[in-house]
Amino acid sequence: MKKIGLTGGIGSGKSTVAALFKEKGVPVFIADIEAKKLFEEEEVVNEIKECFGSSVISKNSIDRKALGQIVFSDSEELKKLNNIIHPKVHQAFENWFVQQNSPYIIYEAAIIFEHNRQSFFDKTLLVTAPKALRIERVMKRDSVTEDEVLRRMENQWSESRKVELADYILNNVKIEDTKQQVNRFDKIFHGI
Repeated sequence: MKKIGLTGGIGSGKSTVAALFKEKGVPVFIADIEAKKLFEEEEVVNEIKECFGSSVISKNSIDRKALGQIVFSDSEELKKLNNIIHPKVHQAFENWFVQQNSPYIIYEAAIIFEHNRQSFFDKTLLVTAPKALRIERVMKRDSVTEDEVLRRMENQWSESRKVELADYILNNVKIEDTKQQVNRFDKIFHGI
C-alpha cells in the first residue's frame, strides 16, 4: 500500500482535495483532525500547560485561540508545540495505517516538507493556489483578519520552496478543475 503525502500552505485547499479523494473511496488520514483529538487528552493538556503556562488553559482544556496567538507569532514557540503533538500524531497514523486495505492512502498535513518528512511517503502531492485567494479563504473560514492570516503564512515555507520538493502539484482554484486533477492523480497513484 502506497503512502501519498498531501500538503500545501494555509488556505490552499488541502482539506477540499482530501475530501475529493475520500469521495473516491481512498482512505484519508488528516493530521490536523488527529492533532485536535489530542488536545482533549489530559496528558497532552498537562504537557501544553507545563510548556506554555496556565494562560492557555481554560476549564481544564486548551484555549486554542490563546495558544494560537503564542505559537503563530513565534516560530520557536510553534516548534515547542509541534514537538509535543507530532510524535503522537505519527503514532496515531501508524495505528490507523495497519488497518487500511487500499492500493494507496492519503496522509494530509500542512508541514510535511518543513519537517523533512517527504521521504516517509512514496509520493507527495502539493496543493497550490494564488496567495490572495488563500488569504481570502482563511479569513472567511476562520473569521480572522488579513494580518492574522499573514502571520500564520510567515510561519510556513513559501509555496515556491515546496514546489521544488513536491512530486506532483495540484492547482486548486476552481472546483471543477480540481475535481479533474484529483481524477487524474487517482489514476496515477493506482499505477505507482
